[in-house]
Amino acid sequence: MLILNRKENESITIGDDIEIKVVSVEGNQVRIGIDAPSHLDIHRKEIYMAIQEENRAAASASDDLMNLLKRSQKE
Repeated sequence: MLILNRKENESITIGDDIEIKVVSVEGNQVRIGIDAPSHLDIHRKEIYMAIQEENRAAASASDDLMNLLKRSQKE
């Protein structure tokens, strides 16, 4: 993991298309702004993890449904 120190109004870039800027620092909270192409999804990690879990559950339900359909076609 790369760790960088930045102050308010300073930024970092990722590749040619992504800029992450420290917008403000208040107490123990840091507000950041992200400038990135609109085709990239940007989520807080807890939201990203919830989406991944929902996708896994949906895929599992889909697999279960397909197995049930296959069994019913054999009968």
